[in-house]
Amino acid sequence: MPAFCAGMIMTLLSCLYTRAAQTPPQTFLLKPEQLIAGKRQLEKKDPATQQALTTLLKIADQSLQNGPYSVVYKSKVPPSGNKHDYMSVGPYWWPDSTKVNGLPYIRKDGQVNPERYAIKDDEYQNAISRDVYYLGLAWFYTGKKQYAAHAAGLLRTWFLDTATRMNPHLNYSQAIPGITDGRGIGLIDTHNVPMLIDGIQLLKDAHVLSDQEYKGIQDWYTQFLQWMRTSPIGLDEADELNNHGTWYDVQQVVIALFTEQPELARQMLERQTKKRIDEQLDVDGRQPKELARTLSWNYSLFNLRAFFELALLAENVQVDLWHYETPGGKSLQKAYGWLLPYATGTRTWTHKQIKPKHDEAFLELSAVAARKYPAIDLSALKAQHKDYHNDLLLLTHWAY
Repeated sequence: MPAFCAGMIMTLLSCLYTRAAQTPPQTFLLKPEQLIAGKRQLEKKDPATQQALTTLLKIADQSLQNGPYSVVYKSKVPPSGNKHDYMSVGPYWWPDSTKVNGLPYIRKDGQVNPERYAIKDDEYQNAISRDVYYLGLAWFYTGKKQYAAHAAGLLRTWFLDTATRMNPHLNYSQAIPGITDGRGIGLIDTHNVPMLIDGIQLLKDAHVLSDQEYKGIQDWYTQFLQWMRTSPIGLDEADELNNHGTWYDVQQVVIALFTEQPELARQMLERQTKKRIDEQLDVDGRQPKELARTLSWNYSLFNLRAFFELALLAENVQVDLWHYETPGGKSLQKAYGWLLPYATGTRTWTHKQIKPKHDEAFLELSAVAARKYPAIDLSALKAQHKDYHNDLLLLTHWAY
């Protein structure tokens, strides 16, 4: 073969490889165009983006050492007698010292009972969400198969292998000894499902999961979503009027998108989420239900993050929550704007906060708000937090 022909073929193959490598991933919370932009910045040897990749790979390299995770690894047995059932204990419930056996437990809002950590199911599902997410990102940005392969192994253990898979429900989540075996608000345990699902989506082009395995995970989530929407515990969470209800919507919407039900996702956003904006926010943007908590700053940010995630997810079905305003004038932009002066230091937080107030979570939200609300002046925020730096925001816009 003439040398110039071989050169042309190699050039063509290189172009095809580059084009394939930059095919936008089918993520839902992370924006595909921003992921592609990050990859292009890396190709240009942009120093800040390269530093961000170094930070990301440190996390992903640790994730390579983690797992596998399974609900069957716990020593305690759920009331069903089946270790494949997820189980957790309410974090803010403590033994009643006035009772001989401590039962029933009593609530101490914002104070976590260490007994919660004796059962690892919650810890494990958070860990697999985080690991698959960062391993998926590491694979996307480097093309190194070991990241994708390890993530696939974690997914098989948690969702697919008959000996270790979790049953698709949370009937025994956030139990309260002496009161109940499980509660609707236990669904908050799995609020990180968007990062897990985006991690799965990032792995699709790695071909480490067979089509049958990918479909098996989709089927698992189809069953889980059905349980959320029809079980007494799932319906109980749907009625919550604070961050629990918002995160319920986040999970429903991202699972509907993942299981190829975009119209269902759209209906949820139009019928449920817009109603929550009206129910949970005041006209000036404050969140009364979250301000009533003993960790009022934390919960105000936690709930606003859920609304921001919903707005990002809504972009997948052409619903604009960023600029939606209720008939009474309530909006996400006002909710963000109401909190802004407390992060810049121009106002003092006077609501109950039993632990030190930190602004990192607000700064993560601000990375998104800066794009969605360019008219908002963030100069005072940047001046107040000039030493704050989060490498990962360059590659994800969410640090988790």
